[in-house]
Amino acid sequence: MVSTAGATAPAQGPIGKYRWTICSLVFFATTINYLDRAVISLLKPYLETEFRWTDADYANIEIAFKLAYALGMVGVGRVIDRLGTKIGYALSTFLWSLAAVGHAFVSSTFGFSVARAFLGVTEAGNFPAAIKTTAEWFPQRERALATGIFNSGSNVGAIIAPLTVPLIAETIGWRWAFIITGAIGFVWLVLWFMLYEVPARQARLTKAEFDYIHSDVDDLAAASIETQPKVSWLQLLGFRQTWAFVLGKFLTDPIWWFYLFWLPDFLNKQYGLKGTSVALPVAMVYILSSVGSVGGGWIPLRFIRNGWPAFRARKTAMLLIALCVFPIVFAQYLGQINMWLAVLVIGIAAAAHQAWSANIFTTVSDMFPKRAVASVTGIGGMAGGLGGILLSALVQKRMFVYYESIGQKETAYFIMFLICGGAYLVAWLLMHFLVPRMKPIAIDNPAE
Repeated sequence: MVSTAGATAPAQGPIGKYRWTICSLVFFATTINYLDRAVISLLKPYLETEFRWTDADYANIEIAFKLAYALGMVGVGRVIDRLGTKIGYALSTFLWSLAAVGHAFVSSTFGFSVARAFLGVTEAGNFPAAIKTTAEWFPQRERALATGIFNSGSNVGAIIAPLTVPLIAETIGWRWAFIITGAIGFVWLVLWFMLYEVPARQARLTKAEFDYIHSDVDDLAAASIETQPKVSWLQLLGFRQTWAFVLGKFLTDPIWWFYLFWLPDFLNKQYGLKGTSVALPVAMVYILSSVGSVGGGWIPLRFIRNGWPAFRARKTAMLLIALCVFPIVFAQYLGQINMWLAVLVIGIAAAAHQAWSANIFTTVSDMFPKRAVASVTGIGGMAGGLGGILLSALVQKRMFVYYESIGQKETAYFIMFLICGGAYLVAWLLMHFLVPRMKPIAIDNPAE
């Protein structure tokens, strides 16, 4: 066990880089998480043919995933806070990998809804566990960068999917696409148990790096395994900081779900792309997203290094990012000139979302003690899932079906792009109103 003595300031000289090994493990898990959830959007043309799906059927299956994901978030943060990151993360990954493989054995539309629901409730564990891991392994100044790096795994998963899934489906069948991608999670589990332990128990961690990780922690007892009672949801919901995060996720998470589940369909309906032909433009969008994810973590770090307070750096970065999404409203106009211009502007918007995510996730560890991080992340994740359900049920399901029935599907996508363009600015304004300075909270009497 690493000693905590004297961990009051950043270490001088070489401090070690093991924390980045942990970040790479979280990156790998997030890649698998998004690969598994993206598979169905790329298999939609094959499944539509086999099961005679309509857009309403597909929207219902998507809603089943989102509803289960939101319900999973109700308790998963609490579970991870209680079990700890090592066991909690491993359990979640094991279960969602089983769910992903299970899609291959489905034989009906209802069966897909059940399989997607099981995948949703188990995949809900990734981000609460990932954010808690980042809070445990990185000082505040590096958390947005670390979050941006691991969150870029969602883009890598979404890049790998179009480059592999259609090829697998066309050569050995759509069922094998689910089996092969789902099985990758079991490989991650082996690496996780080999390499992960909390900092206080990690023998590979140097004393200098341990001190650096906890250099901005006032109470060094928090650097060891937390034995303090956990914090109740009721108590957390009493803080404006919680509601700022909840509203930010509620308004912006559904936009990412829209890209993830409907981008291949947009390219198919607007430009006639299908199967392997859709791979390159989809991959292009998520390559840009990866740049945005890491860049979103770098921007506030640069501001902080220039002497800005952390809250000001975070708020300014998020406002700049929100402004970068707005040009998506011109996607279809640009696409009339050249399809790749539409792909580019959608890619910039997706990159901005990932930059936003790197920062909004980090606001949790900025404002809450470590023992509450996974719980607050779970509450926000639930809100994001509910927002996605509402968008699918009230906008996409009804609007897409209606406009497709009258041969004007492009109008439905134009309305969706308008929603995408404004959501982040509204979210930023609400968060700024609730917590202008993102003041950290002190929880003096946590619930037993």
